[in-house]
Amino acid sequence: MKMEVFRPQPPSFDNIEAHRAHIKQRLAAAFRLFSRFGFDEGVAGHITARDPERTDCFWVNPFAVHFSQIRTSNLSLVSETGEVIHGAPCNAAAFAIHSSIHRARSDVNAAAHAHAVYGKSWSSLLRLLDPLTQDACSFYKHHSIYHEYHASVYDTEEGDRIAQVLGSNKAVIMANHGNLTVGETVDEAAWWFITMERSCQAQLMAEAAGRPRIIDDQAALLTREQLGTPHFGWLAFQPLYAKIVREQPDLLE
Repeated sequence: MKMEVFRPQPPSFDNIEAHRAHIKQRLAAAFRLFSRFGFDEGVAGHITARDPERTDCFWVNPFAVHFSQIRTSNLSLVSETGEVIHGAPCNAAAFAIHSSIHRARSDVNAAAHAHAVYGKSWSSLLRLLDPLTQDACSFYKHHSIYHEYHASVYDTEEGDRIAQVLGSNKAVIMANHGNLTVGETVDEAAWWFITMERSCQAQLMAEAAGRPRIIDDQAALLTREQLGTPHFGWLAFQPLYAKIVREQPDLLE
């Protein structure tokens, strides 16, 4: 006998302003969580969210503002051509990578990248994650590797190549650089980044200790169907959002 599972659904909105406010609140919270988890590294890292009205523009963190200081009021709005429409300029790498991804994937409303320790360590191995754990199965046959590394990504042509390698997947490992995740919502993209970072950590630890058991193909695919959906990614973020807003309510200012 199976118990009926209650699963909250993402909200709907009566107007653009309410939708925009919701997106910005989620984005500011994602930055605060990334700071809490230690994903901040100097001026590196960025999360973007497509504006619900001006869909060729995205909200992003202003350059050189620490993730722990991000509020809804200091987010920047940037067009796909690099014009700063609202707020301060953003990291040039954020524009080069994220503008290409948002342009290539109409289904992607948010993308997340940071120089988190385990993700960037794993990226140097030029390997896909194995389905070692239930959480890692979310990425099974749904992430890719961008094998090039030249320097910091300031060229939209390289951003286009990253977007091409990402394809229809939820994540791409950028060689010697780190992970990037995408989603239909900020919530989803941020959650995939968080759990991918932990999956990199788990595999590095498991392989350091011995020869880990790999989940078989059928079970890994079934787990991905259960836990690797856009809805589950959104859902998994909700307790983190509630916790960070309660602890740091100023992020909503």
